[in-house]
Amino acid sequence: MAQVESSAPTFDTQSSPPAGPSLLARLLLILLGLGLFLIFTVAVAAGLGAVSIPPADLFHSIVNRLGGAESALGGTDQILWGLRLPRIALGAIVGAALAIAGGALQGLLLNPLADPYLIGVSAGAALGASVAIRVSDNASTSMRILSRLAEITEGLGRTLAAFAAAIITLLIVYRLALKNGRLGRESFILAGVVVGSFMWALVTLIMATSHGGQLTGVVTWLLGNLTLVSSWTSVGVAGLVVLAGALGLYAFSRDLNLIALGEEPAKQLGVEVERLKKVVILLAALLTAAAVSVSGVIGFVGLIIPHMARRMWGPDHRILLPASALLGASFLVWADTLARVASELLPVGVITSLLGAPFFCYLLVSGLRRSTE
Repeated sequence: MAQVESSAPTFDTQSSPPAGPSLLARLLLILLGLGLFLIFTVAVAAGLGAVSIPPADLFHSIVNRLGGAESALGGTDQILWGLRLPRIALGAIVGAALAIAGGALQGLLLNPLADPYLIGVSAGAALGASVAIRVSDNASTSMRILSRLAEITEGLGRTLAAFAAAIITLLIVYRLALKNGRLGRESFILAGVVVGSFMWALVTLIMATSHGGQLTGVVTWLLGNLTLVSSWTSVGVAGLVVLAGALGLYAFSRDLNLIALGEEPAKQLGVEVERLKKVVILLAALLTAAAVSVSGVIGFVGLIIPHMARRMWGPDHRILLPASALLGASFLVWADTLARVASELLPVGVITSLLGAPFFCYLLVSGLRRSTE
């Protein structure tokens, strides 16, 4: 792990310029451009699918819905507001959560190869969801009421189980990585890999002993799918959790800039390093757990997007984090649209993995080449 970290592309360790009109103007300009791109993305994604929706009908439906008027589009309106827009909104929320969590973890660990799933949270969520699916399908007569309640709430039990298991996994990883009251970067990553591997082994055991609908449910969830949650209420709850976590991480963006100088210089500049580690890891895990609990395991978004944003706009986390959030939202919506157009049964996690695996190899190979120069 130490070899990978040393060979990975390095960060710019120069401190960011002080906040001022130029920084604010640059941030607003970047966010405006990415915001318009996200709106364009949503408009295109909403119109594509088995039933094509023309831009004029899309505009008419949105205007009527916002104005409280009844739409004359009938079935098209139902497809738009009952299926596509909740799925698009969920994709944007999940993409933003994974991207901003990845950007924060990469800045904290000083490793652009770091990914939210590297800390074991996704494996814990996968185990929780798999257990919930298995228990629900094996419910006895005395538990049919609970099973029916889970159906009515659109898999709320599975979502809560995934979220709780993800947080428990984080606590285990954190405790293993803690030494003399300090959290080491390398030990935290290693603990995440080890605990995550153990959790994945348990998931594999559940899959090996499952059959029929149980196995289908677990596999569908593990592949990553934005159809697991379809109600606007569930989407709204996920959005509020992600917004709270994102704002919390952004509050520590200046400290993330300073820790790039090293822990000791950061301490001299007033950063409480150990507290920063705890808060950033907790918030990043919260974002990842919230995303995974409603969409399943969608990999590589937290790796690709922050790296792209850092290349385009620099390492200043005051710009990097919000830019990563908007770019990640657009990226996942485009990926899901591609999956939906190709086949209604193709999970979006397959698309992100096909794009992310070569990108990860590129980062690793380029880092190894730099280390040998």
